[in-house]
Amino acid sequence: MGAAGDMFTAALYDLLDADGKRKFLAEINSAGVEGVTVIAESAVKSGIRGTHMKVLIDGAEEMDHHHDHHHDHDHHHASTRDISEVIRSTAFSNKVKNDAIAVYGLIAGAESRVHGKTVDEIHFHEVGTKDAIIDVLGACRLIEMLAPDEIMASPVCTGFGEVKCAHGIMPVPAPATAVLLEGIPMYAGDVRSELCTPTGAALLKFFVKDFANMPMMTIRGTGYGCGFKDFPRANVVRAFIGERMNVSGSGADSAKGISQKGVVELSTNIDDMTGEAIGFAAEKMRMAGALEVYVTPVYMKKNRPGHVLTVLCREEDEEALSALFFKHTSTWGIRRRNVERRYMDTMIETVDTEFGSVRFKVGTGYGVTKSKPEYEDVARIAELRKISIAEILGKISF
Repeated sequence: MGAAGDMFTAALYDLLDADGKRKFLAEINSAGVEGVTVIAESAVKSGIRGTHMKVLIDGAEEMDHHHDHHHDHDHHHASTRDISEVIRSTAFSNKVKNDAIAVYGLIAGAESRVHGKTVDEIHFHEVGTKDAIIDVLGACRLIEMLAPDEIMASPVCTGFGEVKCAHGIMPVPAPATAVLLEGIPMYAGDVRSELCTPTGAALLKFFVKDFANMPMMTIRGTGYGCGFKDFPRANVVRAFIGERMNVSGSGADSAKGISQKGVVELSTNIDDMTGEAIGFAAEKMRMAGALEVYVTPVYMKKNRPGHVLTVLCREEDEEALSALFFKHTSTWGIRRRNVERRYMDTMIETVDTEFGSVRFKVGTGYGVTKSKPEYEDVARIAELRKISIAEILGKISF
């Protein structure tokens, strides 16, 4: 059911034990966002019990909170700098504040592209911004409390139809949401409503490492974040926390920060499809849960140019991906072999730079540590500052 900021936060909250829940509510309500009170209510959607996060602004609930379209010219306004100051003034850790500012930076960047304005010219509806700030701060704090090694999500369901915003009637996904979801697998689904909001999309874009079907894992907890509306299907965002199953790794490898896993490699040679058609097939395979998809140019019989389409996948996804080879390519047969991947353990760290917060991907293993700034953050800064990516990379480091 997509992702809205309050549902995202509620699903993570639902994963905490009783003591963790009490601690989180005490922190969020004493954080220092003026006039805001957060209440976690038990809710039921299509028979499923979950949590609904009620955000009160000066004692009243913002009824359009689940749409969280804050860009509004008919009310008092808050700039991105104002929002950063509110976040900086809270009692949360620097990591939570840096993450929250970076998430809001993604939203502001998307709004600036949609409206053809600079980020400094973008302003947000003041009251509507407060509940969004709480959603973003809450999500960042909950992820800090849960401390996962990696975060994955399924492809994003956006819903379809139209939504009413300050600028008029807009298509779903809303323009800013569509910008935020660039590079992320998404689909409309069968619910005529806005299921993924700008805040939800920004949280997913910032925190999620990979968008794919659920990996083989041992579940330790399940959380349900409930939305406002009722649909024929359960209007909940579901979060799992658990341990990824290391199929073939050893304890000694794990202690050294080295991971290994058995996977399946599927491949086929193609010499009678266009580049567009091969690209379409590759994207379908990524959306179906492929770990890696790549295309290699080759020369085939009679020196005809062709391509090798290769997919790495989990064993449980092999049949579904094999079917996609036959459905979306011209091949009459595919090759299969078991392979083993060895890879460094990775995490995302946020670093304060002269350009603002930048996420770095950090890898450790085999006695090596390496880091690399996330492209989306660097590209966003380059666009806002009107400077080159090379200039930014030359001035930032982990």
